[in-house]
Amino acid sequence: MLKISHLHKSFNDNPVLKDISLTVDQGQVVAIIGPSGSGKSTLLRCINLLEKPESGILQIGETQVDASKFTRQEENALRAHTGMVFQHYNLFKNKTALENITEALIIAKKMPKTQANETGMALLERVGLRDKANSYPAMLSGGQQQRVAIARALAVKPKVILFDEPTSALDPELVNEVLQVIRSIVDHQTTLLLVTHEMSFARDVADRVIFMADGAIVEDTDAETIFTRPQHERTRKFLQSTR
Repeated sequence: MLKISHLHKSFNDNPVLKDISLTVDQGQVVAIIGPSGSGKSTLLRCINLLEKPESGILQIGETQVDASKFTRQEENALRAHTGMVFQHYNLFKNKTALENITEALIIAKKMPKTQANETGMALLERVGLRDKANSYPAMLSGGQQQRVAIARALAVKPKVILFDEPTSALDPELVNEVLQVIRSIVDHQTTLLLVTHEMSFARDVADRVIFMADGAIVEDTDAETIFTRPQHERTRKFLQSTR
């Protein structure tokens, strides 16, 4: 479902991603962990070309893009296969919860407004916010805003959903409601990539866990192995520091 080959990304001549290669099967849930500054969020943003890599090949489904040279049409085609949930929600402040979800359906998917609203209401029901359909982001808690953002990501039926530290901006008492929603959408049809600091959650829901450090993948294995028998000293030290 997702294949990354030899991806490189630098900021001001500072390499942030160093020759990243990664394959993820359809329906897999992959958690990406590691210290701050290790390149985790940049990797997610490169996958849907919110950040432009210097080189590498990105492939989602049948759509393949050469990161060193691609057209706007290729960029849009790749991005159409992804949904993204950001750390700070990134909702439109002047639109209701329902309108935030239906915007892409109406504009990008050319869906009739009535059908888009039906889809949006069903998704709000799914994340437990049907009664907040007409509420604006300022009227919602952080946890509720993030749940709307998850519903928005689901709306376009993406092949891959990218979660960029979806709970790190939340007050501790709101974290669990968002994690529960993420857990509920693990259906092994949609592929999920999740950058997170929630180690117990990663261990619970992920099929695979990737540990990144200094812009490289240090370890990539199943969740049970990485949390109980990590193979690399760098991984062991990191996991000890999070306990």
